[in-house]
Amino acid sequence: MTSMHCHKLAEMKAKKQKAKFEHIGSILTDVLKTYRKDADGELVQVWQVWDEIVGEVIAQNAKPAAFKGKILIVHVSSSTWVHQLQFLKKEMIAKLNNAFGKALIDDLKFKIGKL
Repeated sequence: MTSMHCHKLAEMKAKKQKAKFEHIGSILTDVLKTYRKDADGELVQVWQVWDEIVGEVIAQNAKPAAFKGKILIVHVSSSTWVHQLQFLKKEMIAKLNNAFGKALIDDLKFKIGKL
């Protein structure tokens, strides 16, 4: 091994020792800011309040996945949940928009997908 390789290995070990644990939310926000702009920043905001807004039972079966304009795509665990959430859609939109103090979401689209 050359001295250059030894030096790089020593640097890598030093960096690992200095590494701090960070909350995944802050990491995701930074990554999304790097690759995409506004819509993803808003998606991160929705993720941060989702569980509190929709409640624990729904949060276990439905997660925000993406924005298409002002439509929030929500991945759901089953067709039963897709059907059930249709009845709660207006209330969920109102609660989410109220949490942000603006009309961020016009509609929710529920799709069976990975949570």
